[in-house]
Amino acid sequence: MPLIDVSPEVSLAYEAFGDPGDPAVLLVMGFGAQLLSWHEDFCRALADRGRYVIRYDNRDCGLSTRFDDHPVDMGRFIAAVSSGDIPAALAMVPYRLGDMADDGLGLLTALGIGRAHVVGASMGGMIAQQMALSHPERVLTLTSMMSSTGESEYGRPSPEAQAVLFAPKPADREGYVAAAERELVWASRRYGDAAVLRELAAAGYDRAHYPAGTGRQLGAMILSGSRADALRRLRVPTLVIHGLDDTLIDPSGGRRTAELVPGAELLLVPDMGHDRPRQLWPTLIDAVVKHTG
Repeated sequence: MPLIDVSPEVSLAYEAFGDPGDPAVLLVMGFGAQLLSWHEDFCRALADRGRYVIRYDNRDCGLSTRFDDHPVDMGRFIAAVSSGDIPAALAMVPYRLGDMADDGLGLLTALGIGRAHVVGASMGGMIAQQMALSHPERVLTLTSMMSSTGESEYGRPSPEAQAVLFAPKPADREGYVAAAERELVWASRRYGDAAVLRELAAAGYDRAHYPAGTGRQLGAMILSGSRADALRRLRVPTLVIHGLDDTLIDPSGGRRTAELVPGAELLLVPDMGHDRPRQLWPTLIDAVVKHTG
């Protein structure tokens, strides 16, 4: 899998599908998730609809650059945020979502792509929003999927989903793969499949297991703050997709995003949680193709 320099300090692992002459669609993944979470079959199906599809590992995830020189003690970080000691929290985390957005745009530049359609899921939706806010001239359209605005009162996780998100995962492969079943708490109630979750966890563990990066990514999310005021001024054509079963980022996060962005289209998907079950790929791909047409 290619690794490409996108800045002096960051190289990203990426993979492309389809004809480079077709409109480019950049897929941005979420918190702690490798590019594998954009399933290869999903990418190929989208490419078959006339799109040049690019998926990549964010910094501190998968095979992309790791910031090992900046370890984050999550206990100290959460204590600092909870107590309101934001300067101390800021000092612990070496980057923000804006830096991660620059990575994605840097990938496009390195690939010789001036403008692209950007599709982001979960934290990837936040990064995609930031790309459109910082460099609207580079973003043909924005699709924000299962994401939110950075406002604490919207898109809150259920207590059960939050507990799973922050629960330590076993370090050994067998335990790590088995623990993936916990994620059924935020999956589609109709289509959630423990075997699919275990398969993805096993593939990710074997490819590039790297739990140390999640603390820095979480810090970047928490400390980047609200995008609400900026989203009100966004003029990039925007599609917001959110599953009605989502308990990790409540659908209010999607509704709020669509409410803020002028002219945004909102697609609320029944039977979709904080996941993209194969049974719903036709719905999602049709929506993305229509929006990027």
